[in-house]
Amino acid sequence: VQLQASGGGSVQAGDSLRLTCQVSQASPLTDRRYAVGWFRQGPGKEREFVAVISFVGDTKRYSDSVKGRFIVSRDNAEKTVYLQMNRLKPEDTAVYYCAAHLPDYDYAVSVRWADYSYWGQGTLVTVSS
Repeated sequence: VQLQASGGGSVQAGDSLRLTCQVSQASPLTDRRYAVGWFRQGPGKEREFVAVISFVGDTKRYSDSVKGRFIVSRDNAEKTVYLQMNRLKPEDTAVYYCAAHLPDYDYAVSVRWADYSYWGQGTLVTVSS
């Protein structure tokens, strides 16, 4: 497994959760300059983009559905990326995946899941009303 997502759980609407994406020490990504995206797939839904952060953290993008509520950040020394999810809603219920891609430039990011070559196992977030 190249990346490992964790931190999911069952919460009430309005609560917060922080997801963590850890790059494996054995991963070929450890010596690369990679952007990390978060995607999710809800029950009966297609996989959708949530957020992405560039390698140095100066470029961030969010889907309209989470903008203003979720915050993506990273600690390259720890090879970890975080997704802080605030004011959670029932429609945020999904399996959340983190993934990495290798852009041509440090500031570049992608919102397309097809651009990502490295994926982690998902972590389930359930938000009840």
